[in-house]
Amino acid sequence: MKQTHRILSAILAVMLGALAMAAQPKANVTWTSAVDVDSRGDGAITWTARFEPGWHIYGLTMPEIKDMPTYPTRFTVQPADGVTLVGEVVASRPAETHLDPVMSLELPMWEGDPVTFTQKIHLASPGVSTELSGSIEYMACSAKACTPPATENFSFQIGTPSEKAPEAEENKTETAAIAVHAPSAEEADWWAPVESGITENAASASGNSSWWMIFAIGFLGGLLALLTPCVWPMIPMTVSFFLKTSKQRSKAITNAIIYGLSIVVIFLILGIGITLCFGASKLNEIATSAVFNIIFFLLLVVFAVSFFGAFEIKLPSRWANAMDNKAETTSGLVSIFFMAFTLVLVSFSCTGPIIGTLLVEAASQGAILGPAVGMGGFALGLALPFALFAIFPSFLQAMPKSGGWLNSVKVVLGFIELILSLKFLSVADLAYGWRILDREVFVAIWIVLFILLGMYLLGKLRFAHDDKKDHTSVSGLFLGVASLSFAVYLLPGLWGAPLKAISAFAPPLTTQDFNLYGGVHQEFDDYDKGMAYAREHGKPVMLDFTGYGCVNCRKMEMAVFDTPDVRSILDNDYIVIKLHVDDKTALASPYKVDEYGKTTEIRTVGDKWSYLQRHKFGINQQPYYMLLDNDGKPLAAPRDYDENVAAFVKWLDDGKKEYKK
Repeated sequence: MKQTHRILSAILAVMLGALAMAAQPKANVTWTSAVDVDSRGDGAITWTARFEPGWHIYGLTMPEIKDMPTYPTRFTVQPADGVTLVGEVVASRPAETHLDPVMSLELPMWEGDPVTFTQKIHLASPGVSTELSGSIEYMACSAKACTPPATENFSFQIGTPSEKAPEAEENKTETAAIAVHAPSAEEADWWAPVESGITENAASASGNSSWWMIFAIGFLGGLLALLTPCVWPMIPMTVSFFLKTSKQRSKAITNAIIYGLSIVVIFLILGIGITLCFGASKLNEIATSAVFNIIFFLLLVVFAVSFFGAFEIKLPSRWANAMDNKAETTSGLVSIFFMAFTLVLVSFSCTGPIIGTLLVEAASQGAILGPAVGMGGFALGLALPFALFAIFPSFLQAMPKSGGWLNSVKVVLGFIELILSLKFLSVADLAYGWRILDREVFVAIWIVLFILLGMYLLGKLRFAHDDKKDHTSVSGLFLGVASLSFAVYLLPGLWGAPLKAISAFAPPLTTQDFNLYGGVHQEFDDYDKGMAYAREHGKPVMLDFTGYGCVNCRKMEMAVFDTPDVRSILDNDYIVIKLHVDDKTALASPYKVDEYGKTTEIRTVGDKWSYLQRHKFGINQQPYYMLLDNDGKPLAAPRDYDENVAAFVKWLDDGKKEYKK
């Protein structure tokens, strides 16, 4: 039992550590690599580890622990012609043995002051240029969590001493990043990192609200999934399963709660698995790539056509049957878990679009914790009714039977899928500048879809598999009126009306060809040009890190930036620099930077601005707003998603006062 506890604790710590690491772009352990060879061919490779307070790595050797993986620090040098490794890797100081709080064992580790590891080498032909490469494998832990096992790659071009020196200097992967371009002193100041304490104040507050919003959206998605034709028939079947296996009421209640928790665990594993597989920048890259968004757009269209009755999407029946048989033949907690797994498989064709939309929305906001939080909310929303029905079987008597009403729900979901699918096509269109789905085109399609949805709800539009209706239900009347009314609300958007209710989904006003409602304030989309203009005209800067796929960015632009007070201050007192971190426009000259011990290639405009945000402010989230003086120094703490207009105006006013000082 104690061993099982250790294993579960270690696994949980790795997962939590991965999420904690992903939430902040800074590494808990950074590495510097270098090589030095003399004229006789004798030399050494050195690797230096620097630790954030409270973090450690493990020794070069670890004790054998039955049924538990261990992660010693390993250095691998790939074989190269004429290069011989001399001896073993040696640390500048011995590893200290401490009680590991995660594994509850005495283990060797390094922490605190930097430690350097040395591997001696010998070159058979010092005058011949040779490429030397390899990797560092390690796992970093703190008192509360561990990161996933990580790998740092290194590469050197070594040769004669005269050739070696500049090359070795070039290949040092220092924590400080390579200057982007800008040899001028002014631009060096603009790109210089700011103090970490300044940038950490605001992120946590709005971050918490963002997590709650993602959780709430996931929870509503789970409740919505309950009404789908795939999930609804599962309610009486699962409840009867529990009542049949649990004769006592107390036992039935316990089993129902365990069943609900099993559903939550299964979906959480899915969300955490996605979180562990992709990092913050990679997840955002996937969510804003043209290929991914077009694929997801097409998938939603296919699901919508399926919901309209053209065909039916099903997972292989043998999967669900196998899980169902497993639930019947096993007993106890195992059977309950398999029953929960059966629900997940059977409901896939209906819940897949909801889950996929939820995950992509979380990813497109640059929120690495979003998948886990969103899936937790979705699972809770789906599992809660099942647990309640199992606890109170009398609820089943009041439930309507499966029938035509479920088909109507399916068709309505089809319209919703079509409506949401345009969001993903729009992200790809904006990121790559195709201009095939400008704002007025987007709004026009939505108007048509909401009109058709309203006609269906009123019974004026039917599909082949719909039951014939002699009258319109009261609920259909109200929902139909709501849909048609929303279509009327969208009409002024064709001429440039703000349409704040859909600001999170529609393309920005800058893509509107015909706008009777006026333009937007002047903005720079280049950091260096904007900073130079601000210095020339003696004005402070409001830096806006945004993204074409960022839902909360659109909300802020409509709910806050488009208000008279904020617009007036930005137009008259600030230079606004808006930087899209998902802009896929290729740079004329791609380049590489070294950050946090890793080499990152900057290929697109979005890569450049994303790197600027990570390098200068130590954060990777959008929206993110910072007020700067003409030397690139902060005038106030940063702000992110918060629709409080009065607070935003005060923030801008405080920045002006600080600038005048």
